[in-house]
Amino acid sequence: MEYTVSVTFRRGAWSLFLLGVLIAAQSLRAEPLVVGANIGNVPWEFQARGGQYVGFEIDLARALAEALGRDLELRNIPFNGLFAAVQSGRIDVAASSISVTPQRLGQVAFTQPFYDSDQSLTVLRSSPVESLEDLKGRRVGVDTGSTGDIWATAARERYGIGALARYEGLAPAMLDLQSRRIDAYLSDIPSLLYYAKDKPFLRIAERIETGERYAFMLAKDSAVLEPLDAALGELKRNGTLAALHEKWFGQAPAADSSTVTVLPRPQAP
Repeated sequence: MEYTVSVTFRRGAWSLFLLGVLIAAQSLRAEPLVVGANIGNVPWEFQARGGQYVGFEIDLARALAEALGRDLELRNIPFNGLFAAVQSGRIDVAASSISVTPQRLGQVAFTQPFYDSDQSLTVLRSSPVESLEDLKGRRVGVDTGSTGDIWATAARERYGIGALARYEGLAPAMLDLQSRRIDAYLSDIPSLLYYAKDKPFLRIAERIETGERYAFMLAKDSAVLEPLDAALGELKRNGTLAALHEKWFGQAPAADSSTVTVLPRPQAP
C-alpha cells in the first residue's frame, strides 16, 4: 500500500514539474522580441510622417518575430549604444545595417548576413570633390562607431583628411553637408543611394569597395540566436527577403547575394 501511494505521489510531482516547465516555456514564448535600432537610418529603420517606425530591417524584424511566435518591441537607440545594449541584455537584437567584422565577433554574435554592402563618399553636386584623392585638408562626416568611421580613421593619413566629424545618424550629417559645415560624408552606400535618389543637389562621388555584409547582432550567449538565425534562413528560402529588397530598393537582389543565399553564421576568428 505504501508503495502505491509513493508511486502515485511521484507521478503527481512529476506531472506538476512538467506543467511548470510548460508554463515557463509559454511565458518565455509570450515575451516580446526586443529589437534596438538607430531610428533615422534610411531606408533600414526610420520614422514615417505618421510617427510609425518603417524600413527594410523593421519589416524583416516583424517577419522574424512572427516566425518565432512573438510580438515585436522596438527601441530607438543611437548606433554606438547598440553594442552595450545587447551585451547587457537590455535588448535581444540590434538592427541598424550593422556590418560583421572580426573585431565585433570578438565581443558579440551575429546571425547569418542578409545584405551585401560597401561604403560611399557623398558630396554636394557643386562640390569639387570627385574622389577620395580630393579629401586633402577637408572635413569629412562619419557615423560614430560605424565601419565608415573605422575605415576613415584608418585612411585619414593616407588621404590627408583634415578632420573627421562624427554623427549619430544620417540626418544631422546631411544637414551639415548642405550647410557646408562638412565637405563630404562617408557612410554605407545603400542608405545614401536611397536617400539621394530624389535629391538632385547630392551625388555619390565614389563607391568604396569594402565587401561588407549586414547581419543582426546579439549577445554571445543569447538564447534567441539559433532560432532567429534559423528563421532568417527560412525567410530567404521562401522569398520574403527578396520581396523586401524589391519593396525598398526597387529591384530584385542579385542571385548570389546574401539576401537570398542561406549562409552559415559568422564565427569569431
